[in-house]
Amino acid sequence: MSKWLRALVIVLLAASCGGGGSGKAPRDLDNACSILKQRRGYLSAFKAAERKWGVPVHVQMATIYQESKFVSDARTPLRYKLGVIPVGRQSSAYGYSQALDGTWKEYLRDTGKRNARRDNIRDATDFMGWYMAQSRDQLGIPLSDARSHYLAYHEGRTGYRRGSYNGKAWLLRVSSEVGERSLVYQQQLRYCRGVR
Repeated sequence: MSKWLRALVIVLLAASCGGGGSGKAPRDLDNACSILKQRRGYLSAFKAAERKWGVPVHVQMATIYQESKFVSDARTPLRYKLGVIPVGRQSSAYGYSQALDGTWKEYLRDTGKRNARRDNIRDATDFMGWYMAQSRDQLGIPLSDARSHYLAYHEGRTGYRRGSYNGKAWLLRVSSEVGERSLVYQQQLRYCRGVR
């Protein structure tokens, strides 16, 4: 086999190993049933996290919507110096759950999951379940309270405990939207056909 052909085969094999995550969001993100019909693997991931950690599917979905709009390889925007020179990202948040590097490493250490990836829906939902279960245990937030979990998720548990979100009107608005979306998704999921 020629070097050129061998290189082409390697590139094609590498491209086919993407795990189905094109990075693109499903269409109609306002409809939980539509999301789950388009991405068949999502429901089993959400259900697995719900069984393991107790976080309802609709709470997970509303949080992922807000964090990444269901884009597997979502990243925070770049920062620019002088308006044109990229100097890095706003944070290390990455993937469906927008987990920060440090928190992701803590999750890997606590769960023993060395091969988990933030751009894998099953790993991302397990991470969110792990984080929210700890927030329930440490802060007393009911697992069905998407609004409060989003605040603890965004600010960290220490920030939540201090009430750092109270000085951020935009975050209070966004967390209310997460809570509302969670309720809408919950209602929609009751009547999904061909999903469960």
